[in-house]
Parts: sequence; C-alpha cells; structure tokens
Amino acid sequence: MKIAGKTVCVSLLLTIAMAMRSADQNTKAKSDIPAHLLTCPSPSISLSGKNGVSVTIGSNSQLACKLRPNLTVLTWKISPKVGGPCTLGYRADLNTTDRTNCSDSINWKFRPDLDAALEIRQVGIAQEGDYTCEIAATEGNYQERYYLTVLVHPRLSLYCDDRGTPVCEAAAGKPPAQVLWVVGSNSTPEEEGHKNGTVTVLSRFTEHSSNVINATCMVFHPAVNWSKSIVCHPSNNDISLLSVYIILCLLSIIILMAVIWFFKLHSDRLCHKTKPPEPSPTQSPQDDTMEVEPYTTYVQKENVIYNSVSDLTMGQSHPQGLWPAT
Repeated sequence: MKIAGKTVCVSLLLTIAMAMRSADQNTKAKSDIPAHLLTCPSPSISLSGKNGVSVTIGSNSQLACKLRPNLTVLTWKISPKVGGPCTLGYRADLNTTDRTNCSDSINWKFRPDLDAALEIRQVGIAQEGDYTCEIAATEGNYQERYYLTVLVHPRLSLYCDDRGTPVCEAAAGKPPAQVLWVVGSNSTPEEEGHKNGTVTVLSRFTEHSSNVINATCMVFHPAVNWSKSIVCHPSNNDISLLSVYIILCLLSIIILMAVIWFFKLHSDRLCHKTKPPEPSPTQSPQDDTMEVEPYTTYVQKENVIYNSVSDLTMGQSHPQGLWPAT
C-alpha cells in the first residue's frame, strides 16, 4: 500500500507537468495548482526483519540503532522473558530522555550526535527476549528488531562410574549441549531441565567388549566445543564389590553374635528372677528355751559354789559361837 501511494503521487505529478507544458508554461496556470499537490508525503519505511543476537551469560552486549536525520522521537521497547516490559525514550523537541521499568544493567546514555546503541552489562538469563528500536523522523518511521539469546556455558565432566562405565556430562547448559562418543555407542543421552531454563545432558558409554574401555567424549555447544578421553577398568569395580560384600558379611556376623549374647544375658536374668527364694530357718520357743536353760543351770551352779565358799571363809574367820545371827 505504501508503494502504491508513491506511484499515484508520481503519476499525479507527471499529469500536472504535462498540463503545464500544454499551457506553454503559463505562470497563471501554475499558480492555480494547489500547493499540496506539488509535494508528496514521505512514505513510512518499516524494517520488519528480526536480527538474532547470542550473548554468553555474564558478558556485555550492545544493540545498535542507526540514527536518522531530523529525528523527533526515539524509543527502545524491551520485552524480556522474565519480568515486565521496559521502555527507554528520547524526545528531540524537549531534548529529554526517560526510562520505565528498566533494570540498572541496561545502560543508555543517548546523545543525538552519537548513536542510539543500547548497552546491556553482565547479561543474565532474565535479559533474554525482544528488543525493538523505533525512530520517528521527518522522512518517516524506522524500526530495528533484535531477539537476544543468552548462552550458558555448561559444566563439562568425563568420569568412570562405580561400574567402570565412562560417563560424559554437560551440566546446566543453555541451550542443551550435544554429547557424542568418538567410538560408536548405542547410549541415548538423558536430559534434565532446571527451573532457570538450563538443561543437563548425561550420556553413558554402553558399547564395550573388553575389561579396559578407552572412550572419547565430544561436546558441541554454541558457547564451547570440547573433547576429552578417559580409560575405565570395570575389573576394579568387581574388586570393590567383593570388598563391600566381605565387609557386609563381617558386619552381619558381628550383629548376629551381639544379638545372641543379648538374648543369653537376658535369659539368665529371667531364670534368676523366676527361682523361688529359699525359706529362712525358723526357731521354735522350745529351741530358745533349750538354748537358754544350760546357761541358767550354769549360773545357778556358779552361785551355789560361790555361796559355799563364802560360808567356809566366814566360818574360819569367826570363832565358834560368834557367827552372826541370821
């Protein structure tokens, strides 16, 4: 529609020019032509293509926006995947800039005599999204669009698992890395997504026919290409398993002996508790009397002997006829 309008405008000008020639360059006829028919409005130019830009997380990025002469308004419109939209604007008539809902990582120090590039410092996953620069000028409107993709370098590792199988891992990468083995393997990579949009890819080397495995893993990612080899010994795993089995057997024997000792100890205590107590010997009153009577007889005999001795002593010490009266 814009191209058709331009064609109509050109045709109109040619018609007017022919009329002017037919009037032999009559100045009066020229003056009668409306002034708005001598000029055509500038068509609006729209660049609808979207440029893809990839940036590694943590680095800085700059998005260009070509300035146009007779600039009136310039606006950056940002629609990130995370968070709300952000707007940066400049008005030539007021020579002012403004920003709405934009983070501090977006830096835009616009100067009409320089450029309108947008700088993003330390790009994060939250900055991924659409970036559009719109320019309004006397010649028309212009637009430049970008889609910013943030790349996350995966953490790469190659190791032997507890079975002696080579394992290649590209952890928390964005986009997901491609993991391959130099020697053919029928393994299928396993992918695990994370909340922040990164993906972990893990691949196990499963095709082997010897006790020694020499495998080479290759990782392809927009942020890095990586290759590494490793040698794994599955037989070492058998030895480790045997050691584990031996330890488990010893622990089982110790636990069994402890249980037997525990039950034996408690069974002895139960036997002692159930055995009836032996009755204590009791003494009858007659036994007490029998035990007391010898002592009484002895005391009586002692008293008789004492009295006899006393009488004899008294008789010798007093003359006959001088005994005390009783």
